[in-house]
Amino acid sequence: MIKRTDFVYSSESEPHRIRTKKILKQFPQLRKLIGKNPNTIFAIVGLVAFQVVLAWFLRDQSWWWVFGAAYLLGAFADHALFVMIHECTHQLLFKNRNANRWASMFANLPQILPSAISFEKYHIKHHSFQGVHELDADLPNKWEAKLISNSFFGKALWLLFFPVFQLFRLSRLREIHPIDGWIITNFLLQVIFTTAIAYFMGWHSVAFLLLSFSFSVGLHPLGARWIQEHYLTHSVEQETYSYYGNFNAVAFNVGFHNEHHDFPSIPWNKLPEIKKTAPEFYDTLYYHTSWTKLFFRFLFDREISLFNRILRKDRGRVALTDVSKPDVEMEMVKEH
Repeated sequence: MIKRTDFVYSSESEPHRIRTKKILKQFPQLRKLIGKNPNTIFAIVGLVAFQVVLAWFLRDQSWWWVFGAAYLLGAFADHALFVMIHECTHQLLFKNRNANRWASMFANLPQILPSAISFEKYHIKHHSFQGVHELDADLPNKWEAKLISNSFFGKALWLLFFPVFQLFRLSRLREIHPIDGWIITNFLLQVIFTTAIAYFMGWHSVAFLLLSFSFSVGLHPLGARWIQEHYLTHSVEQETYSYYGNFNAVAFNVGFHNEHHDFPSIPWNKLPEIKKTAPEFYDTLYYHTSWTKLFFRFLFDREISLFNRILRKDRGRVALTDVSKPDVEMEMVKEH
C-alpha cells in the first residue's frame, strides 16, 4: 500500500473544453440540447414543500423518528435541492440571471445554512479553473488532506463535517470576493425561514432540517457523490468521473458529471442524451455504478485519501471573469 503525502500534479490543461470541441465537431446536433428548463421550478417547489410538511409532522415525534426520517427521506430531498441550486447556478431555469438566483435561494430554504449564492460564486470557478488550487473550492486544503489522512476514522469524520471543511477552504480563494448584497439577502432569508420553523413547529423540526442537510452531503451514501466526481478512484490520469446508477432518478441526473462539465449549458433532463448521442467519448472513460459501494470503498480503502486529486498551475488563458459556458461559446464562434 502506498500512502499519498501530496496531490497529483499535472502539466496538462483541464480536459473538458478540449473534449467539448471534439464532440461538437463530430456531433453538432448536440447544440440543440443547449437551453433552459423553466419546469425545474416545479421540482424546487415540490421538494421545499416536502421538507416543510415532513418537518411539521415530526414536530412532536421522538428523536428516533427525527433521525430516521432525516436519513431515509430528508437527505434525499436536500440532495435533490442541491442539484436544483446547481441548475440555478448555471442559469438553466430562466433567461434572467436574478430570477435564477431567487429560485436558488428558495431551494436553499429547507437546508437552513445559507449557501445558494456562495455556491454560485465558487462553483463557476470550479468549472473554469478545475484543479487550480487557488480558485477551485472543490479541492481540499493540503492541511485538510494531511489531517484526514487515509484512515477510516479520519475519512468518516471528514464526511460528517464536510460543510465545515469546505468553509475553511474559502480563505485560500483570495481572488473571489466572498460578500455582496446577494450573499446578505441569502443569509437574511435563511434567518427568517429558520426562525419561522422554530416558532411555529419547534426544535424537533429545525433539527430534522439540519440533520437532513448534514446527511445529504456527509456520512451517507449520498456523500459519495463528492468522491465520485473528481477523486482519482480508478486512474491517476482521469480526473472527472460520472455515475450511472439508480440514484440518478432521485438526484436529477447529477451523476452525469463528465457530460455536465463538457456541456454546462445543457439542463439536467437532457444530460443522458449527451452520452446516448456520443457514446464513444464516454464509454471509454471510467465511471461509477454505485454510490453506496463507493461510500464504503472510500471509508475502508486506505489507498484512497484526499490527496487523490489532480492539481495544475496552468489556468489555460481563461479570464477570471469566465462564466464557464464553453459549449455556448463554441456555438457563438460557429455562428460568426
